[in-house]
This record gives sequence, structure tokens and C-alpha cells, in this order.
Amino acid sequence: MAAAATAAPPPAVATALSALLRRGASRRHSLRVSSRPRCVSSDAVAEAEPAPARRGGHAGTRLEEAVPAAEGRSRVDAWISARLGGGGVSRARVQASIRAGLVAVNGRPVSKVSQTVKGGDKVSCTVSELQPLRAEAEDIPLDIVYEDEHLLVVNKPAHMVVHPAPGNANGTLVNAILHHCKISTFTCLARSPIYDECPESSDDDVDVFDVDQFTIGEVSSEVREAIVRPGIVHRLDKGTSGLLVVAKDEHSHAQLAEQFKLHTISRVYISLTCGVPSPNSARIEVPISRDPNNRIRMVAAPGSGHRYAKHAASRYKVREVFCAGGSALVEWRLETGRTHQIRAHAKYLGNPLLGDETYGGTKSMALSLLRPRTPSKYHGDLTNLVSKIDRPCLHAALLGFKHPHSGKVLEFSCPPPDDFTEVLDELRRVTPTSEGQDSDSAAQV
Repeated sequence: MAAAATAAPPPAVATALSALLRRGASRRHSLRVSSRPRCVSSDAVAEAEPAPARRGGHAGTRLEEAVPAAEGRSRVDAWISARLGGGGVSRARVQASIRAGLVAVNGRPVSKVSQTVKGGDKVSCTVSELQPLRAEAEDIPLDIVYEDEHLLVVNKPAHMVVHPAPGNANGTLVNAILHHCKISTFTCLARSPIYDECPESSDDDVDVFDVDQFTIGEVSSEVREAIVRPGIVHRLDKGTSGLLVVAKDEHSHAQLAEQFKLHTISRVYISLTCGVPSPNSARIEVPISRDPNNRIRMVAAPGSGHRYAKHAASRYKVREVFCAGGSALVEWRLETGRTHQIRAHAKYLGNPLLGDETYGGTKSMALSLLRPRTPSKYHGDLTNLVSKIDRPCLHAALLGFKHPHSGKVLEFSCPPPDDFTEVLDELRRVTPTSEGQDSDSAAQV
């Protein structure tokens, strides 16, 4: 359930967020953004030290080990990954090995990645070859915030699918990155479009890309079309804009995936909601599972008895209130990374994201909250504005992590795109300046 939040945000992240919001405030009376938003990195930490390139390829690596007697039950893929991950073998690679029949427990082959092991079990594993899904490099513009030989940080536009899947092979972020990097395989810490409307896992259930890195000139013409191995770590839905980290080699991928697993990645999102969450600042700890009545949607339900319900915790803070409570600018910080976590928790609060038709943030709901609270002279403008919203108003504004090779802390921030800021500016325009900004953000927003 929701509880009053007490933990203060990390100073560097809070400062960056305030700067982003101040940029929005400077456009309070402008309905159009004159230039494209610029993303920035922390001046103190954005430069990563160069490190020797690490060769990919772990096929044939073997593990034979007994589970310590004192250990409780755990998934076999997670247990093996914990022992091989330090060497650069990702959990997706372990899962592929299980599916290939290369993992056994007590001498019996394992067929399910979710099978559990317990103290005393004898586990053997041989790391498999990678199984590719083909994708072609495409010359698609990228908004690259940061790049070095090991990773990229990209500002993903709304409506761009992250990587190819059956029925959606072109125009994705992966197609663009393949062209940009001139590599045939790579690791992308991002969600698969195949899970956008039918999610099966989450940031915490690491199922990720694996990589053997080559330059285009080193491979055959067939492979030159590019090979992509699908998987998931860091999530951005198709409709969500903002910062995404992409690894170029398997070692970087494994190290970043571990940071996601340990929740040491800093991620801050901003959203516009239907109505205003109450209280203004809180921690939500409500399990999330698939909605039994709608397979493309998740549901947050306290005390859920659903066998697949998973622990989920989010912190939110209302940054600005519009139209006497008709909408709000809300900051979100994730403690876990469940599928659709912010969207499901916002719905649980009774305040779905503006534009999130899947979770109840419909155009009719938005207008029913905004129109009665604004002067009639603005009703036409609001109707026109809401009619143009075609995605959940959610943006990944801040991202911070340790560089997988140098260990330096990298922090990046990026203002929301034009479609988000146009809605935000219009809500500010029709809201009297004396209305309720919270005490912390009134001077910042």
C-alpha cells in the first residue's frame, strides 16, 4: 500500500531533475518548443576511462557445482547466472543453454528455465552457442546522448519499438543502432516489442541480449545483414520516451544487467496523471501480476493471491498540480522494475497516466476531470489538446549507472519531447499561477 515517503533523492539526481523542470517552467507561456530538447550528462562524471576491449564468446564454458546445503530454493537459471555472470555470461545465455538441453540437475536434463534448485543439488551447465534473430541495419537517425567503445546512451523517441520481433522487423531502435555501430551483434538493455503488449518478465527477471561483437568487414555478406539476439533488461515501452542504455559487448551487458538486478541503477521518470495522487508524496509497495481479464495489461493488487504476483515498489512525488486537481506532473523513482510498473501503480492510486488508454487514462476521463475545473473559454483548447494525445505521458528523464569497465558513475538527464511539453505547457497556461504547486517544486517548476 502507499506510505508516506521519507527518503531524500540523491543530490546529483535531484539537482538534474530540478534543472529539467526549470527548463519546462521557462516555457510556461509558450505552446511550441522552438528547438529540439537537448540531453545532458553530469560534467563531473560523464567521461569514462578507456579500457581494453574484452573479447566476446563464452560457448563451451562449463560449470559443475553443488548447491551449498545452507541455501534455500532458487531458480536454476538465476543460480547458474550468479556463478557465471562475473565472467561475462548473461542470464539469457544461461537460459539458452537450458533450452538447448545443456543444463542438468542431479544428472537429469533441465527443460524449464524456472525450475528450482535447493541445497545439495548437483548442477552442471555447458554454455551454448548463441541463437540469432535476424535484423537488418537501417539508416535511422539516433539521438545519442553518450557513446564510448563499450556502450551507448540513447534518447528513445515515443512510438519507436526497441528491437525487432516477428511481425515487426524494421524501423526499431536496434535496426538504427546496428547501422550506427557497424556491428553484427550487440547487447541492448531494453525491452522487446514482443513484450510491449504481452509482457512476461521484468527488469528484475533478466532475460537479455547476448553478444559476440564483430565489425561489419569481418563477417560474411549474409551475416552483414546483422544478427540480433532478443532479450530484456532495462525497459522502455513503445509509447515511453527517454533514456536507454545499450551495451556493445557481452562483458558490459553482464555488468549492467547485474546493476539492474541489484537495483543500483538510478532511474527517474516524469509523467502527467489524470487527477492528483494522494498523498502528494508516497511509497507504493503493491504486488503486480497479469490482469486475468486482459492479457495485455498488468494489475496491482495488495495481498494478491495470484501465483505469479511479484513484489513491486515505487516512490512518487507530485511536482505540480494543474486545473484545480484535474491533472498533475508526477516524478517516479523505481525500487523494482516490474512490467508496466509505473502505469499499473498509477492506476492503483486511481490516477492513471494521461493518454494511457490501456490503464484507464482515456481522453474522456481526462476531459471529465479538466473541463469542470477550468473556465469555459479554455474548454475548446483542452478538447483539442487531449484529442492529440496518442501515448501515455511518461518520460524517462534521468539515468545513472557505473560504467561497466571503468567503474565511474555516469549520470544523464534529458527533457521530455515536444508532444509531452506541449501538453504540459497548455495545462500550465490554463491553470492560475496561484494554484497548488508543492512547496518543494514551486520555485523549481
